[in-house]
Amino acid sequence: MTTKAILITGASSGFGRLTTEALARAGHTVYASMRDIQGRNATAAAELSAIEGLDIRPIEMDVQSEESVDAAVEHVIADSGRIDVLIHNAGHMVFGAAEGFTPGQLAELYDVNVLGTQRLNRAALPHMRKAGSGQLIWVSSSSVAGGVPPYLAPYFAAKAAMDALAVAYSRELARWGIETTIVVPGAFTKGTNHFANSGRPADQDRQREYDEGPYADLVTGLQPALAATVPEDADPAGVADRIVEAVDLPFGSRPFRIHYDPAQDGAAVSFGVIDRVRAEMLRRLGLADLLSPRARAC
Repeated sequence: MTTKAILITGASSGFGRLTTEALARAGHTVYASMRDIQGRNATAAAELSAIEGLDIRPIEMDVQSEESVDAAVEHVIADSGRIDVLIHNAGHMVFGAAEGFTPGQLAELYDVNVLGTQRLNRAALPHMRKAGSGQLIWVSSSSVAGGVPPYLAPYFAAKAAMDALAVAYSRELARWGIETTIVVPGAFTKGTNHFANSGRPADQDRQREYDEGPYADLVTGLQPALAATVPEDADPAGVADRIVEAVDLPFGSRPFRIHYDPAQDGAAVSFGVIDRVRAEMLRRLGLADLLSPRARAC
């Protein structure tokens, strides 16, 4: 197996941390990026660095800062000479009535979950295109095409935007020899800190109208109901395992979309149809070659 230089965002916890460790155990060099590596995430960075026998290199990156993203990518290139795999994992969840979130809150959420991927692509893709190879992995969400419970609208909308961007990028990178894999996790109420660290509506008066009105049952009932749909043995580490499998497959055989949803909310069925419809349109346009990456001689 060839050791790959992998850059992942949001590596301090959750799917990011699990994936970082799993890729390093598979023999790869993982640049584990996170915000505030000297402050709030200092412990996470130190713990990752201290895992014996694994090549994990924590680096500072704030996906909301173009300067920070550019510096992180340049550090990886200077250190390793290349970026073989780029994993868009950083994200933030919010919970509450959509009306209670201010436009500024939505803008900040999209900045993390969507615009952050654009900053990183613009920094890293010139190096990958020059090499004529690489893989982009996007951590999406089953909410984009599966069951959509209330009180998560801003997060779901941001994930849908990111997923759409990932699909468009896949077509525009295929002729550069760069592959795309979109990973679609389902809901996990254990083993991640998504709900525990989720943001809340800034307009508390507006939220209170929902909480004390006809939606009062959602305050205490929704999260337990969601948890009940997830099997007790559901392990978020399965997401990391599937990312490792996709990275280690030969060029041209990596799946475009990977589903890992123990709750089975229907996204796999919906995306099966959606992706076929999109592929058929490309064929009608005479662009079927964009559905598969083309190896390029460097």
